Order: sequence, then structure tokens, then C-alpha cells
Amino acid sequence: MITDAAEQVRERVEAIYRAESRRVFATLIRLLGGFDLAEEALHDAFRAALEQWPREGVPANPRAWLVSAGRYKAIDGIRRRARFDALDDVAEQVEVLAAEGPEWDGEGIEDDRLRLIFTCCHPALSPDAQVALTLREVCGLTTEEIAHAFLTPAPTLAQRIVRAKAKIRDARIPYQVPTQEELPERLDAVLRAIYLVFNEGYAASSGASLTRPDLSGEAIRLGRLLVDLLPEPEARGLLALMLLHESRGAARMSATGDLVLLEDQDRSLWNQAQIAEGTALVERALSSRRFGTYSLQAAIAAVHAEAPDAAATDWSQIVGLYDALLRLEPSPVVELNRAVAVAMRDGPEAGLALIDAILGRGELSDYRLAYAARADMCRRLGRRAEARAAYEHALALTRQQPERRFLERRLAELRN
Repeated sequence: MITDAAEQVRERVEAIYRAESRRVFATLIRLLGGFDLAEEALHDAFRAALEQWPREGVPANPRAWLVSAGRYKAIDGIRRRARFDALDDVAEQVEVLAAEGPEWDGEGIEDDRLRLIFTCCHPALSPDAQVALTLREVCGLTTEEIAHAFLTPAPTLAQRIVRAKAKIRDARIPYQVPTQEELPERLDAVLRAIYLVFNEGYAASSGASLTRPDLSGEAIRLGRLLVDLLPEPEARGLLALMLLHESRGAARMSATGDLVLLEDQDRSLWNQAQIAEGTALVERALSSRRFGTYSLQAAIAAVHAEAPDAAATDWSQIVGLYDALLRLEPSPVVELNRAVAVAMRDGPEAGLALIDAILGRGELSDYRLAYAARADMCRRLGRRAEARAAYEHALALTRQQPERRFLERRLAELRN
């Protein structure tokens, strides 16, 4: 019976670790002042739980217990290492850590998570470092998992994370939510990092699978957290955009793992709950005067979601939304997407002229989707030689296996 009870407690500790560890970690960073010390304290706290809870029972507030245990373990560790450090420095450090008081009741823990997100996405860090640090520290993914997702050698990714932490420490980047004056710039970095994570999950940059559901799921979880903690219009817009894209997940691949284009998807497989939630979010975002690019992209996705079939899509509305998006964020990728919408509204010749103008400027010369779009326009117009050349160019730039198979099928159709 004792063994059974101990096993039940161990399973409870594991469940609490999965559900609460990143919340506990975020608070320990605030209390202890650094990533590495907080990480060590987190693991010490859970080890203590595995030792003590079978004897003493699971506390009424496990999260608060773990935070307090982790902080005390950190203080004890500093004292044990005192013989290697200047005594004055150790005494001061212990005094600061102990000043929080023994009774921590869990107030402000969600603020701690928000602080952690903004710290990981500080503009002083490179975008790559922001994404890696967010996945590691906020989501709890291992270094190996992140490296695998972004096709980066694990030692390189580990060094990127180490350098980011060192920069936060050396530059004394504050562990805090930015002020209202700082928020627009800082929020943009957070949203960009979350969206980069989602994009890699929604359409993996390479590999055998079209998607990485673990990454898109983490991004949506972060988006929900951000909306809960900071309900800004663009946070709602980004969450809406991710939900609306993710709603098509079951229809984007065939049973054999091959890519299915939007116009060919079985829309009965689209997740209606995600569509309803995403549509409501984007409507709230657009009702504010402070909406931005994510909200407009979500509005475009919502127009697609509202169409019962591809033929019923309101392409004029989509072109208009792309016009608004271009005014807010002029970019060749947005221009390309608008060109495809124009082709659907006015015919492939109109779209091809716009795509050729973009490629003629040399701005998307390494972007596989630009050549895939040009190839599709030429195919629709019966310009088979040009279509083949564009498909071959796109294929040379594509590393993802389902996309490669799709392009190879298109080439085979043209050859036959």
C-alpha cells in the first residue's frame, strides 16, 4: 500500500511538473534574479517534492510550495558555495533572496509569466535568439527539440541560448513588463517570435512532414496566454490568425501525407470551433482603432473560412484587405500574396504580370513560393515551357518533402 501511495504521489508530481513547471520557473527567475539559478532551483524543488510529499502529503497549494522550496534551496546552495566566494558578496546575495519572506502565496504568478515572455523577446536580442529562448524558457522545450525543429545543430542552438542569457545578464535587461510607452515596440517583438514559432509548425521549412503540430500548438498556447495577460488588439489578431490557419489542419494533407491546396481541400474537415473563435477574435481586434498587420491577415483568413467552397470565396474583399495590409506593411511577400488573389479575381494573366514585376526587382529571387506561384499562372495560361521552368526553379529551392512531391507531380503532368 505504501508503494502504491508513493507511486500515486510520483504521478501527481509529474503531472504538476507538466502543468506548472514553467509558471514556477518564471516566478523563481523574479525571486532569484537569473535563468540558471532559477533552473537549478526548479529541479531542486521538484526533487524535494518527490522526497517529502509521499511522507507529508501533497500541499494544498503545490505551486506556492514549489516556489518557496526552490527559493530556499537556492539560498542553501549559495551558502554552501560561500567558501569559494567573497563572504560579503555571499551575505548580501543571501540577504536579498531571503528578503522576499518565507510565505509566498502565489500572487502575481501570471505577471511573472508575462515578464518572462517579454524578457525572452527583448529587442536587444536577435530574432533567432528570441525564438530559441522563448521555446526553451517559456515553453520548456529541450535544446535538442528546438534544434531539430529549426534544423540547427544542437551545440549551435545551445550556444545561441547561452549568449542570449548572457546578454540579458550583462546588459541588465529588466525582468519586467514594459511601460505603456514602450509597449508597442516591445509587443511587436513578442508577437513576431510567437508567429515564427507558429509558421514553423504550420508549414515546416523542411523535412518529411508538412507540419509540426507540437510547435503550432505551443504557439497557440503562447498566443492564448498573451491575450489572457495582455488583451491588446494585435495579440487578439495574432491568436485569431493562428486559430484560423490551424482550423484547416486536417484537410491540408492527404491520407498519404501529400499536400492538398486550399482550393482542393475538403472543407467539412475544417475545425468549426477554431473558426468561430478566430472569427470572433478578429472582429474584436478590428473594432479597435489600434489593429495592425496580424489582424488584417486574420481577416483574410476569416474570408476564406466563411466560404462554403473555393468558388464562393470573396476575392474582391481579399484583394482589398491585401491593399490595406500593404499600406501598413509594404513587403514583396505581401505583394506576392495579393498578386495571387488578383489572379483569382481577374484571371491568371493579371496575376502573372504582378508576379513578374516583383521577380523583376530581384526581391524574391530565393523565395520558392514566388516561383511556384508563377508556375501555376503559366500552367493555367497553357504556357507549358515557362511553367516547367518555374516549377523546376521552385523545386530547387524546396526542402520540405510534401512540397517537393507536389511540385514533382505538377512537372510530371506538364511533361505528359
